[in-house]
Amino acid sequence: MAGSIPFRKRRSRRPELTTGPDQEAARQGADAPAPGDTVGTQVERGRTASLAAAVGRGATKGGRGARAGLTALVDRIIANAPRIPVRDLATLRAQFPGLGPEELADKLVTGAVNATSAVGAGVGAAAMMPVPPAMPAELAAEIAGVAAVEFKLIAELHEVYGLRAPGALHQRSLAYLAAWADERGIDVTAPTTVNAALGGQLRRELRQQILKRTFRNLPNIAPFMIGATVGAVMNRRDTRRLAAKVRIDLRARQVPWEALPEAPEGPPRLP
Repeated sequence: MAGSIPFRKRRSRRPELTTGPDQEAARQGADAPAPGDTVGTQVERGRTASLAAAVGRGATKGGRGARAGLTALVDRIIANAPRIPVRDLATLRAQFPGLGPEELADKLVTGAVNATSAVGAGVGAAAMMPVPPAMPAELAAEIAGVAAVEFKLIAELHEVYGLRAPGALHQRSLAYLAAWADERGIDVTAPTTVNAALGGQLRRELRQQILKRTFRNLPNIAPFMIGATVGAVMNRRDTRRLAAKVRIDLRARQVPWEALPEAPEGPPRLP
């Protein structure tokens, strides 16, 4: 037919339809994976990367929650410290007449050891059938309870050895909290020791002490009353060890009762 394009010319204008053996091999070579690489490896790498990213996000959220809980517990301990009734030397001598400093200190340590042992046993009994969401709250309650008992012990040991921390009630409370965190007695003759407790250093030291106590107290939430026994034994041991460390420091700087000036108005007394 006149004006029509010959068949051969139409085919030549569409080279993509003409695929020879060389072109087909080149196309397959471009689509093929590189040497040493397979489709399965690529998929596996993708899954591993996704899993690592998910774990990283979970760890980040868990770390934020742990830091928030730790900060809240530190704030709670600091807020409760001034409210804990601490007996001054006159009250202690009236309640335990005829005892010298060492005998009186022994009485205080025995009472504190029994109290922290009861706290550990109580938390362990409450965790007889542990529920994972409740475990952080149980540990926090135990640490706060033990901290209150040991704070009172440290403050009263300073009274017994004639080394009451200087300042008002709030300042003394922070100083005794720093002593609890450091597991040391306060050097009242060194102002830097007391002043350090009033800054951000106290919170850092409390966080470190609470973290240490948390890891040590993890067995206390073991099931079937095992945690009650473990908690009682561990708290008894830790409180006794803390008291021994503090008393070593206080003995080195002890002020005899006869050399003490008339004590100013002290912390709240127990009836």
